[in-house]
Amino acid sequence: MAVTKRQARVKTTAKSPPAGSRRRTGTAPAASSPADSLARLAPNPGLDQPLYLQLIANLTAAIEAGVWGPGEALPPERVLCEQLSVSRVTLRMAVDAMVEQGLVSRRQGAGTFVRPSIEHALSSLTSFSEVLRQKGHKPGTQWIEQVQRRAHGEEILRLGLSPDSLVASLTRLRSSDGKVMAYERAVIPARLVPNPKKIGDSLYAYLDARGTPVVRALQHFKAVSLNARLAEYLQLKEGEAVLRVIRVGYARDGAAIELTDTYCHSDYYDFVAELRR
Repeated sequence: MAVTKRQARVKTTAKSPPAGSRRRTGTAPAASSPADSLARLAPNPGLDQPLYLQLIANLTAAIEAGVWGPGEALPPERVLCEQLSVSRVTLRMAVDAMVEQGLVSRRQGAGTFVRPSIEHALSSLTSFSEVLRQKGHKPGTQWIEQVQRRAHGEEILRLGLSPDSLVASLTRLRSSDGKVMAYERAVIPARLVPNPKKIGDSLYAYLDARGTPVVRALQHFKAVSLNARLAEYLQLKEGEAVLRVIRVGYARDGAAIELTDTYCHSDYYDFVAELRR
C-alpha cells in the first residue's frame, strides 16, 4: 500500500514583544514541545478499539500531516513508548502493521523511517520522471555512463539486432527529491540515439521528441540480492534483496527498441496492478 506524504513540517513561531513594551510578570504560555506533540498521538484506553489500532491511525495521520517527512526517522522506541504511554508490545504491533502497509521501513541498527514511496501503476506506460512530477516530487538523474558501443549477449537477442550493431548504453541513478530510488541501465539501438549525451532526465521524453516513442512494453519482475557495487549505489547493504525489473519496449511498428534493467530500492518503490473479473 502506498501513501502520498506531504513535505510540510510542524513549526512553532514565537513573536517578540513590541518595542518599548514592558515585560509582564508571571509565567508565559510555553511553546509546544516535541514531547507534547507526541503525547497528542497517544491512544485512548477508554475506547473499545484496541490500542495498537488507534496507534496505527494516529501515527499514520501524523505522517500524512508532515510531522515526519519522507525518509525521516521516527523517534526511538523507548521515547515513543514513554510519550505515547504504551507498552513495547503495543508499539511493535502498530509499527509492524505500518511496515506491512508500506508506510514505514525498519533499518537494522538505524531505526524506523517514513517510506518516501513512489506508486507506479503497471497498467500504464509512464516514464519515471513523469510519475514523480505528477505526484509533486522532483526527479533527478546522476549519469554513470552515456556511450555508444557494440551490442552483445542478451541485448542482441531481445532487441533483434545483428552481432555488429551499435547501441546507446545509458546507465544512471534515478532519484526523487535527492534520494536515490533506483539503479537503471538502458540499451537503445544507436540509430535512435545518435548522441547519448543529449539525453536529459527522461529517456522517453527524448524518444518522443524524435518521433520514435515507446508505445508498448513487457516487464519482468524478480527478487535479487545486491552485489557490493550495486549496494553502494543504492546505499544499501551487500546481499539485501531488491526488486529487479527488466523491461522491453516496442515502437509503433512492433520493433523492440528499448531494453532497460532497473534495480529498485526496496524502501521506496510500490508497483500497483489493478485486477478485474
